[in-house]
Amino acid sequence: MQKQPDAGAGGHHQGIARLQSETEARLGLLAAGMREYAIVVLDAAGRVASWDDGAEHVLGYRGEEIIGSHVSVLVPAEQAAADHVEWQLARAAEAGRLVDEGWYRRRDGTHFWAHTVLMTRRSADGSVCGFLQVLRDETEAGVRQQRSSRRFSDLFDLTPAGIALFDEAGHVLDANEALCGLLGYRMHEVRAMPALGLLHPNDRDINLVGDAAASRAGLNQPQVQQRVLLSSDGRSVTCEVRTTSSVADDGSRFWLVVFQDITERQRHAETLRFQATHDELTGLLNRTGLNEVLDTELHGGAERVAVLFCDLDNFKRVNDALGHEAGDELLTAVARRLTNALPPGCTPARLSGDEYVIICSDVETVGGLESFTTWVAELLRTTVPLRGQLVTVSASIGASMLDQDTAGTNLLRYADTAMFQAKSRGPGRISLADPALIGTREGQLGLEEQLRDAIESDSLSLHYQPILDRAGSVAMAEALVRWSHPERGLLGPAVILPVAEQGDLLRALDRWVLHAALREATSWPAPNGRPVSVAVNLSDLLPHDPEFVDEITAAITEAGIHSDRVVLEMVETSLVDLPARPREAMIELAERGVRFALDDFGTGYSSLARLKDLPTQIIKLDRQFVTGVETDPADVAIAQAMIVMGHAMGRSCVAEGVETTGQFHALDNLGIDLFQGWLFSHPLSAPELRTFLSSQQP
Repeated sequence: MQKQPDAGAGGHHQGIARLQSETEARLGLLAAGMREYAIVVLDAAGRVASWDDGAEHVLGYRGEEIIGSHVSVLVPAEQAAADHVEWQLARAAEAGRLVDEGWYRRRDGTHFWAHTVLMTRRSADGSVCGFLQVLRDETEAGVRQQRSSRRFSDLFDLTPAGIALFDEAGHVLDANEALCGLLGYRMHEVRAMPALGLLHPNDRDINLVGDAAASRAGLNQPQVQQRVLLSSDGRSVTCEVRTTSSVADDGSRFWLVVFQDITERQRHAETLRFQATHDELTGLLNRTGLNEVLDTELHGGAERVAVLFCDLDNFKRVNDALGHEAGDELLTAVARRLTNALPPGCTPARLSGDEYVIICSDVETVGGLESFTTWVAELLRTTVPLRGQLVTVSASIGASMLDQDTAGTNLLRYADTAMFQAKSRGPGRISLADPALIGTREGQLGLEEQLRDAIESDSLSLHYQPILDRAGSVAMAEALVRWSHPERGLLGPAVILPVAEQGDLLRALDRWVLHAALREATSWPAPNGRPVSVAVNLSDLLPHDPEFVDEITAAITEAGIHSDRVVLEMVETSLVDLPARPREAMIELAERGVRFALDDFGTGYSSLARLKDLPTQIIKLDRQFVTGVETDPADVAIAQAMIVMGHAMGRSCVAEGVETTGQFHALDNLGIDLFQGWLFSHPLSAPELRTFLSSQQP
């Protein structure tokens, strides 16, 4: 039954008694002409003291038969046994009035649904002297209630999802056949089983249903959780479990729990997850999986992480001489050799082609960086039988290690650079990351001072990589810093940025690139009358800076360039949890025409959740999703999802690292707006870019 207590009586007791008498008189006059109403006067103990004609008509008792009996004789036996009538009287005495609905019993034993109002009668001193109960026959409503219950029972039995009702103590009151079939139990085995008995032993830390206190608190908001159940034959069954508390007609509380089997769905998701993070040919981690493992190691507090970048020597010769299938066999054999031989704590991955990467969580446990790298080189120096021939294999290996002078995000890049250094010295060589960059603090400080001087003396230069639209016209060009080092030659961002970061020079570097790029862009030809925009990467001069708007505005004014030709690129991780003021700064510049591009999109932690909140106009699809877009269904799905999402929110989409016509056509079919990569042009010096743009004139 649903209890709806109204406000209690108040004021002076004598006034209340007088109002009660007047109310009772009016009710008596009203009920005299309405035979479906019964008015019953009860004493303080709940015994019948007065019985009118309406009561005799509705309930079937004559006055002499019922007067003196307790009012509980008028309700079904199960309600009387549950002391529901006593609860009603106590609640009415406390609140002054109680409105309720429920089943009542006639003299002939038939039941009917009734609406009842129970009012407290008080004596002049305020004490309870009795009650006035008014019943209205709502039999048709009761029939509707029964029909509703029947529909619930039918739905309960027919629903393919498992359903169970639990009492407040957590025991099964009832279950449907779907739950029995799901777990392999018979109905009598499920009934009275504790909730704990349904759960797998590895998933019993949290109750399946709430406790009695939670039920009484009325926590009827559905709770959704994923739990593992235990079938009768010992199998684990993963279910999405929805739980809510409710109240039965007799006032008792119970838990309604729905079990949806998601075992196959989870298995399918795990398969897709594996495909997204593993190389299809070798089964090793791919670039996505590698980045996840590396992130886990670095954010888990590991202090001696090492990365080895391995490139097979002369692999192209194998493909050319024996065919691509033989090349695939060789790649698989190398992967198997790494998987079987690497020590614990070392994880192999295949990036693309003949490139493998090894992550070692603690290089000291395997003898140190140089010793371990030498060991891996010997491991990969082997002979593999292919198509009736013995093929000699070796690999050039570059290695880097996390230490006080090396940022974790640079590990893979440094190892890649070291690998090229090893390869330049011949097959099977190894090279540790340049100690001048990351080995000693003295070498690092020297480079920092040299970079500081280069910035202050305007000795850096910029190259520009064209970004083309789908028609092949240059829409913008990205500025890329170069440093003509007197000893090391021409250095790019992969070397310059880590040095700038360690020397706290990123802001100064950002300002130099911004001003130089905007000045240079004013001299560019406008192919077909369309001015080309300039894109500038910002690493430290960010919207969080109070002077951000002034800095950007000053650079635009100084260069004399239109704001709508300026694109500011920022990596998504720099815009996580963007507060109100930085957002306002970006919006202010965007209203003047400046555009913001989200660089390396899809590689951070919150891009999908935060994109809709960021005032950005362009997203740049990271090259790791572009590399396999010709052949990897996972990369295609990821790229398509990002493009559709970007377009749905009004963003233009740029693909980075497009190197083959196959990648171009695949991305073009997916609807990418702009393309950047070596397929169209390497980064060009300022004069080369002007020539490139002039060549696009009709």
